[in-house]
Amino acid sequence: QLQLVESGGGLVQPGGSLRLSCAASGFSLDYYVIGWFRQAPGKEREGVSYISSGGGSKDYTDSVKGRFTISRDNAKNTVYLQMNSLKPEDTAVYYCAAKGSGDSWYPLWPEWYDYWGQGTQVTVSS
Repeated sequence: QLQLVESGGGLVQPGGSLRLSCAASGFSLDYYVIGWFRQAPGKEREGVSYISSGGGSKDYTDSVKGRFTISRDNAKNTVYLQMNSLKPEDTAVYYCAAKGSGDSWYPLWPEWYDYWGQGTQVTVSS
């Protein structure tokens, strides 16, 4: 069974850091684009970042550029999202998602992805 499991969320003060992990089981992440998304209460799910299967292509939504870093370790079948200088507006449930091969390229659109994790809560508050 294909499964993605996020971990690493929690409560952190403004300016703090967290590292989220997205671990896959039942399949290898080697050939998948991985995206990180977030959803705050009452808001739509938002694309935060993505990384290509080989790691050579990555991007971020403007609001997190310079603060978040996405990386992958295919040997561990895990993708990471390092989040620094966290702000209260980063508070949300964070999800990772996986997309297999295809002809289209919409890596920050949630509808583009095939598999989703259950999410991990990130709360930034003093």
